[in-house]
Amino acid sequence: MIIDCHGHYTTAPKALETWRNRQIAGISEPAQMPKAAELKISDDELRESIETNQPKFMKERGGDLTIFSPRASFMVHHIGDFAVSSTWASICNELIHRVSKLFPENFIGAAMLPQSPGVDPKTCISELDRSMKEYGFVAINLNPDPSGGHWISPPLTDRHWYPIYEKMVEWDIPAMVHVSTSCNACFHTTGAHYINADTTAVMQFIQGDLFKDFPILKFVIPHGGGAAPYHWGRYRGLAQELKKPLLTEQLLKNVFFDACVYHQPGVDLLTKVIPVDNILFASEMISAVRGIDPRRGIITTTPSATWRRSGRSAPRTAARSTKATRGGSIRVSTRR
Repeated sequence: MIIDCHGHYTTAPKALETWRNRQIAGISEPAQMPKAAELKISDDELRESIETNQPKFMKERGGDLTIFSPRASFMVHHIGDFAVSSTWASICNELIHRVSKLFPENFIGAAMLPQSPGVDPKTCISELDRSMKEYGFVAINLNPDPSGGHWISPPLTDRHWYPIYEKMVEWDIPAMVHVSTSCNACFHTTGAHYINADTTAVMQFIQGDLFKDFPILKFVIPHGGGAAPYHWGRYRGLAQELKKPLLTEQLLKNVFFDACVYHQPGVDLLTKVIPVDNILFASEMISAVRGIDPRRGIITTTPSATWRRSGRSAPRTAARSTKATRGGSIRVSTRR
């Protein structure tokens, strides 16, 4: 089974964005704040938004199952307060659950958390528990910078985040470290902020001692690990300077990199630098970069078939599929 560990619901019906715009408007005009029940999206509308999109490409390119989460750039945790984020996360996660029920052979959910700048992460636990218990989700997306590019939260190795990590261990789930839209004009959302965050997370994990407290905690760094694989020698040297263990011990027992780098030379570099056991197949299907590559004539999203055409071994998916104890669904664990 080929499991794509990085998929977002970027093709959701327009009604979702319309409701969200009303919610944002309601922050300054409370009388205009919509109720969650006012969002009406039928199963037929969900099917229409999916059938000719992700499953079509999955079939063409040989993928089997996608770990599916709400659209990352729509999380925008910096907008509003915790109540706004909580309602929005609940709505988005429910839609992912509904899509997974309609297309159980194609998708299984990963939860968006109701994060908000300056708010204790403990407030996310209720939605996390609900997503695992009621929806059978298998992962979460964790935003290390809910401020949207201003970085006011403590490092991921700080005890500030421990309530989330304790729940990750309890449910035996990984977290994908994934920021959302940037509200800092210096950082383009997908071209800078996302890659900055991926790289920052790697360095934070090298600097800290998080995995002494949580030895089985697992993280996925998306987008090929940001700049980290390209500068792997730098990080090895920094770990040595900081008197940390080798990266095989300090980092790679707990941290995995996905393959969303959008071109074959990037994939080749990733597989040369990072041990294949730490690389997860991912395509970010219909997401950050959409279009036809003028040099190759194909859509610029990493296809499963790339691994076969290149003659290289596919990443051994550290996320292995097993029968879940909850709901009879596929469960994904990064425990080796």
